[in-house]
Amino acid sequence: MTEASRSLAGARTPVEMWFDPVCPWAWMTSRWLMEVERVRSIEVTWSVMSLSVLNEGRDLPPEYQELMEAAWAPVRVLIAAREAYGDTVLKPLYDAYGERIHHQGRQDLEAITREALAEVGLPDTLAAAAHSTDGDEALRASHHRAIGLVGDDVGTPVIAVEGVAFFGPVLSPAPVGEAAGRLWDGCVLVAGTPGFFELKRSRTVGPIFDQER
Repeated sequence: MTEASRSLAGARTPVEMWFDPVCPWAWMTSRWLMEVERVRSIEVTWSVMSLSVLNEGRDLPPEYQELMEAAWAPVRVLIAAREAYGDTVLKPLYDAYGERIHHQGRQDLEAITREALAEVGLPDTLAAAAHSTDGDEALRASHHRAIGLVGDDVGTPVIAVEGVAFFGPVLSPAPVGEAAGRLWDGCVLVAGTPGFFELKRSRTVGPIFDQER
């Protein structure tokens, strides 16, 4: 079914995005994808992947290794919340994390976790998952489901739509309105083209959050 015929039928194209809450580029992409939901007939579900899992065993600069060690905490809490309360808690909890990590520029992940859980009405006891490996099998399964679609030489985010998946897009600032829709159309077009693998250029700016809707 084409996008147009699906829209006429009242259905929305299912889209899945995998994110790590500490990644500013995934945050930018998620804000763009929310805008796409406004202007295109898509419905996004949200899943967790992990930069900490992705970078296990790699030779990393000390400061990035420190970040990867800290980054286990939020994804473990997200997975624990999903296991206890279902997939629908992931997006509001991600939003609560992202507002504090990216917009407010805060780094105390323990305090952020407690506040994020409280904001979305989840019990504070879930914060203990940050320091537990009990959910790591489920975390790795979610992560590897994304990596299995795109390969392990990418990062976060990963987006899947109608049988194809891709890393990114990496963008700053996130476009809004019809500009967001046109970018979506282009991403779906190139990702769905047999034999297409990569389109890339060097980043010249960092994440620009203040232009988000």
